[in-house]
Amino acid sequence: MRIGIYPGSFNPVHVGHMVIAGYMAEFSDLDEVWMVVSPRNPLKMTTDMLQDYHRLELVKLAVGNNKKIKASDVEFKLSKPSYTINTIQFLKEKFPANELVLIMGEDNLRTFDQWKDYKALLDLCMIYVYPRLNAGETEFHSHPRVKLIKEVPVMEISATFIRNSIKEKKDIRYMLNEAVWAQIEENRFYGS
Repeated sequence: MRIGIYPGSFNPVHVGHMVIAGYMAEFSDLDEVWMVVSPRNPLKMTTDMLQDYHRLELVKLAVGNNKKIKASDVEFKLSKPSYTINTIQFLKEKFPANELVLIMGEDNLRTFDQWKDYKALLDLCMIYVYPRLNAGETEFHSHPRVKLIKEVPVMEISATFIRNSIKEKKDIRYMLNEAVWAQIEENRFYGS
């Protein structure tokens, strides 16, 4: 099987994340997409990070019963901080019959050369990149192991915007899966 590995803090998971996961699962050559909830991104320090298992539960709610998209806690079991190279190496050892493809946003290409062992990561797997507005060209755009997915619907929604809007008591229910919105409201996550 060809598995798309879609790591992120998903703090919280929103419709933009799900559109990307859904598009990759249905319109690319991937058989499944695994949304890997990261405990902490070394390049993104945030003080309002929801606990790992709460974020995992929100991703599970967002995925629902979709058989092609899975919520994964694989990085919870790995050493911290979470490095994508470690995750991919672990998954390759655990599932040697599967071909892994890393899914990332185009904005990440700007800092990709700062990722731990990024050259080894390019050797281990293809990288499918979904577009971002005004991301700008990088040296990685023309790399043979990097594929820009041009047809994906572009949604400029950020988790930071979602968190700030919740703190400001804005009604953003349409930017989140209904079950995710209900869970955030019920548990008063992000100051709701």
